[in-house]
Amino acid sequence: MSHSLFHSKLNTRSNLLLLVISVSVMLFTRCSEDDFNPDPDEEEVEEVEDAHEVEEPGEAAFMVAQVDISTENGAAISSKEDYINCNITISSDKATWNFLGTGKIRGRGNSTWLWYPKKPYRIKLDESSEILGMQSNKDWVLLADYRDPTHLMNTFVFTVGQGLELPDTNNIRYAEVSLNGDYIGLYSITEQVEEGKNRVDINSDHGILLSLDADDGPKLSPNATDNFWSPIYQLPVCIKHPDDVSSARMAQIKSDFAKLENAIKSADYERVAQELDIPSFIDFMIIQELVYNVEVDAPRSMYMHKDVGGRWIMGPLWDFDAGFDFDWGTMYTGHNYFHTHRELVLGTSPVHHTGGYHVPSFFTDLFKNKRFLKEYKERWFEVNDKVMSEYWATTQKYADGFAEALVRDAERWPIDKDNQTEISNMKEWLTMRIDYLTEIIENYPAGTVE
Repeated sequence: MSHSLFHSKLNTRSNLLLLVISVSVMLFTRCSEDDFNPDPDEEEVEEVEDAHEVEEPGEAAFMVAQVDISTENGAAISSKEDYINCNITISSDKATWNFLGTGKIRGRGNSTWLWYPKKPYRIKLDESSEILGMQSNKDWVLLADYRDPTHLMNTFVFTVGQGLELPDTNNIRYAEVSLNGDYIGLYSITEQVEEGKNRVDINSDHGILLSLDADDGPKLSPNATDNFWSPIYQLPVCIKHPDDVSSARMAQIKSDFAKLENAIKSADYERVAQELDIPSFIDFMIIQELVYNVEVDAPRSMYMHKDVGGRWIMGPLWDFDAGFDFDWGTMYTGHNYFHTHRELVLGTSPVHHTGGYHVPSFFTDLFKNKRFLKEYKERWFEVNDKVMSEYWATTQKYADGFAEALVRDAERWPIDKDNQTEISNMKEWLTMRIDYLTEIIENYPAGTVE
């Protein structure tokens, strides 16, 4: 079927749907930055207008939408690289969130794409649009949450990140998805991590978005031209923006990152504060330890960004279904979490990596500094009581909202766990972990650098 005929048939179908169910189709709006395109085989760059402010979602955020995706000619999605044309219908109990549109879809993820039968997807709309109350963009992610038996791990972390006001923290919604007429279960829908007005809001020409990630770094992706080993801590760095990196631009990014690394190595608070937004670093590391995200060790999916003339800021947060004491011995099947709340990422003495993972010292050398250590402890004692009373309470609303859909997902993708039991285990694990971390953090050894 030609692409034009595909769109013609969609238009006919859309008109019929509008007549039958009286759904108001949202007008596409365009955001104010060039749409960042992480796929090297796509070259389009569009000038777009400012997106209007999105209404507060309120309780609608906890509703489960219905998403129907039909690929061109019913083609199977078998690649993470090649997009397939598709049309998309979204139905929500909040009528203004209903959506009809066209775009492209492909697979996404690393282990989640390779190992698990329920697949995650990446969608690129033909026109930027608000989706389920989230701000306008073309790029969206459907997370399968197959490994995670609670379907809440990323949601909880995003909720904590928003509560701590960590910049550019993702929003999330839930939907039951059908693909070419086949029900494929409960998915979470969230924003793609990328440069953009409604995403990581940095200058489209001169801002920098990096991922510290072993999968995208020079060891596992040696032929890529957008990655490098950092000079001081030998971190695998991948440049996510800009997407076209000249040799001069690469040299400048390496130089900027080296300044940050040298400052952290010195553990001089004032020097570091010139290069790094320290409050964002503190919140970022508190979250990694709170959920026992051992991927700090590799590292994987550790994002950070920097605007023109600004300091490095940690985030956005991403990919937390390997936290919560995940049993890596069963990584090919997943689902096993919460064995003990007493494991540590940073250990009882972060500087010396005592009793924890030997994470790169990029993440721990600042604990040598007395002022940093004082601020880290103060921040923990400022927020630890909010984790369950506020952030988990919000997370529980998502769980209550998708409870019935979760039963249908379990029928479609049966695993050796009861989902509601695992949600209860997650709550108990977090409750015990907060008490445990409070004792650990209170007793971090004193810093040695003024």
